[in-house]
Amino acid sequence: MNERRLALTSLAAAALLALGACSTIQTSAPPAATAALQSKVRNIVVIYAENRSFDNLYGHFPGADGLDTVLGPDGRPTSAYVPQKDRDGKTVLATLPQTWGGVTAPGATPVVTQAQSAGLPNAPFAVETAFTKASGATLGPDTVTRDLYHRFFENQMQIAGGANDGFAAWADAGGLTMGSFDTRGSAMYKLAQQYVLADHFFQGAFGGSFLNHQYLICACAPEYPNADTAAAKPSIAVLDKDSAGHWLPRLTTAPKSPASALDGPPAFVLSGNLTPANYMGDGKFYAVNTMQPPYQPGYNQPVNASVQAAPYADPSKGTTLPPQTQLTIGDLLDGRDVSWAWYAGGWKAALADGMQAPGQPRKVIYAGDRNGVATSTAIDFQPHHQAFNYYAAFDPARHPQARAEHLKDYDDLIAAAAAGKLPAVSFYKPEGLYNQHPGYADISTGDARIAEVVAKLQASPQWEHMVIVVTYDEFGGIWDHVPPPKGDKIGPGTRIPALVISPFAKKGTVDHTPYDTGSVLRLITRRFGLPTLPGLNQRDEALRAAGAPPMGDLTNALDLD
Repeated sequence: MNERRLALTSLAAAALLALGACSTIQTSAPPAATAALQSKVRNIVVIYAENRSFDNLYGHFPGADGLDTVLGPDGRPTSAYVPQKDRDGKTVLATLPQTWGGVTAPGATPVVTQAQSAGLPNAPFAVETAFTKASGATLGPDTVTRDLYHRFFENQMQIAGGANDGFAAWADAGGLTMGSFDTRGSAMYKLAQQYVLADHFFQGAFGGSFLNHQYLICACAPEYPNADTAAAKPSIAVLDKDSAGHWLPRLTTAPKSPASALDGPPAFVLSGNLTPANYMGDGKFYAVNTMQPPYQPGYNQPVNASVQAAPYADPSKGTTLPPQTQLTIGDLLDGRDVSWAWYAGGWKAALADGMQAPGQPRKVIYAGDRNGVATSTAIDFQPHHQAFNYYAAFDPARHPQARAEHLKDYDDLIAAAAAGKLPAVSFYKPEGLYNQHPGYADISTGDARIAEVVAKLQASPQWEHMVIVVTYDEFGGIWDHVPPPKGDKIGPGTRIPALVISPFAKKGTVDHTPYDTGSVLRLITRRFGLPTLPGLNQRDEALRAAGAPPMGDLTNALDLD
């Protein structure tokens, strides 16, 4: 038994034993297909970028269910387009709202102001040229645009029961939510043409990066026990209720909130990080928007400068999440003695940054330039993207060997790939500069880095038995025209891009199979003969109950004959 399995808390270990006894390995496909997968695929690499909807990057990809579905040859919306509605849910917006605060991020060039964004038609638009008449500026994938809301309840309000017509109304950035880019000249677009682009792949959870990174490893939402008596109490969201007193997935608007989206961004009584008790139906509080890890690197600094305290975040802070003990894909892989690692860009530098004495300014963690934009000298490491760092099994004092074995730096990924020593399952998380997140990063820089990583993986001695999945954590507040299927209380949310790159890929195809973030876990589960995480079964049961098929496991993108 390896050290990582010993690192499991008693709760997680008990859950693992129970899961192994009562659950079944996914066997929906013919046994011969599973045998071929297990025989031919030895390495699965997951590359996880940031905050882009499918239409935002691949809206005009040939053969995909993209913007051409709702726009005519002249670029005008067809009858298939569902126009954006105002906050009453009924009135069609005469124009898109202005982009509140301006289109481009602070310090970015060229500059497009809020006033220069006014009056756009109620329709999807090309970011490059939509503002040119008013501003004289032509934008592109190398432009850092402003950030947009991408939060748990707001996302559900934008999806509006599947109409996808509330994006402009409930966005803090107004009309920018409807923009898309022409990425046909990008390296990743060319890889999508060469390999497989999945055009019905949805983010696993509603909302933002924090929760979707958690979903990627556990198909669950993190718990915050007794939040109503803890430091996090002020962050419990205030929601509307139905006539029976049940919570609705709808934030309570503040009295000061403009009635129309044309008059300003929405305001809520409290759009917090935590659900109210029993929102999920089990009496518990769950963290659904950004919380900080209990261990460094994180935004919340150590309590003091002692050697013992340095690796830990201050637990008295309302945004410090208690250590998690839910079952993860890492636990299941360890249970089968399958090697794995999470590689993060900037990990070593951020770890050192996080263990500085309290009060010392951060130079890596959430540290872009003076405007918050990531640069080559201010990489803007995002600790809430490091999902495993929230788990008790990676406590720095109790389980240092587990951390060293499984939580690694980008440089370790590149070295392992070159040496042919990648673990069976690898996750790669680019740091801020390279992750394509609006507000602090552009598309082009991250596109080039991810394509570079793919090229290094293709040059690896392990390439001939490898499957690479490149996808995004979530939509970044950006509209997409395809409604997500009705699932469970956690998701799925808005459609996002996903590429499958492999010697076994059905090259040059668009895969229309329904997938979500959990499909990555399904692929890993099937390949390595693991028990199924409870959240995956919960998702598929909810989909079936709503009349939708269960999510695929990405094998439809592979030719294993």
